[in-house]
Amino acid sequence: MKRINITAGDLMAQAELSESACASAVFDSLPIEGEVNTWGQEVYFSTPVDADLSRDARVDMEMGEVAYWPPGKAICIFFGATPASGSDGKPRAASSVNPIGRIVGDATAFRTLRDGQKIVLTVKS
Repeated sequence: MKRINITAGDLMAQAELSESACASAVFDSLPIEGEVNTWGQEVYFSTPVDADLSRDARVDMEMGEVAYWPPGKAICIFFGATPASGSDGKPRAASSVNPIGRIVGDATAFRTLRDGQKIVLTVKS
């Protein structure tokens, strides 16, 4: 499993990527720099990656999942309820996303990020 580093402000985290074609496209595009956008307890940011919706795409996510959102060419990191979440408070994407990995450790650390912050994804060395 491939690991990446995620850095934004004081936040330093890692994610494990799955073996999917979309995850490989993201990994092959590293390093990626973006600007944080928040949507409830989801962080997302635009990337140069251009991938189609995969067969395993879905809207219901788990805490700490990392996904790719084809319409926005964006990486999404889920760490709690979003405006689309139901009464159970589980993360839910605005529309179908390709799951590509999972945050290693406590994903709630992403709560410290604010709109406009620089976020950088790099290969874990």
